[in-house]
Order: sequence, then C-alpha cells, then structure tokens
Amino acid sequence: MKVSVDLCLVPLGVGVSLAPYVAMCHEVIESSGLEHQLGPDGTAIEGDWDAVFACVKACHVRLHAEGVQRLHASLRVNTRIDRVQSFRDKVESVRRLAP
Repeated sequence: MKVSVDLCLVPLGVGVSLAPYVAMCHEVIESSGLEHQLGPDGTAIEGDWDAVFACVKACHVRLHAEGVQRLHASLRVNTRIDRVQSFRDKVESVRRLAP
C-alpha cells in the first residue's frame, strides 16, 4: 500500500537549535530513495508503507546513535486507494484553485 506521511521528529534535551539533528534525519531520508520534501516544521515522505515506516524508524535509530536520549515524533499518515496522488499533486491542486 502506498502512504504519504508528514514527519516531525524532535530531539529532547539537546538545546535550542535542532538544525543539526534535522540534517542527520534528512540524510537518512535522502539515502532511502523515497520521494520527500523538507518543510519548515516537518518532512513529507511518500512511498510503499513498509519502506516509509522503515525510514521513520531509521531516523530514530540514527539520532539515538548520535547520543540523543529521547525523541518525540509527530506523524500524520495518509493513504488513498481510489487513485494515485502524490503530495506534490495535492499541493498543486490547491495552488490551481488559489486566487
């Protein structure tokens, strides 16, 4: 099954700047080969269910391996079986309707 997720992974107890940790997680996502788009408050990732959730797990594993003791994740999950629609398609359909 195809899935689209919006992942926000927040390391706790690491100080104010999260950019280094976001960059580490982004490396994991990039290496997965999954379609993705970095946003200001999360990353959209889409692909096969098992591959996407393996990627989410790999992000946790990587940050814990870098010494992060605790992570808080917010994950929004979207599946659709009536047609194929990427997250980019969804954004474009809204842009077409916007004045």
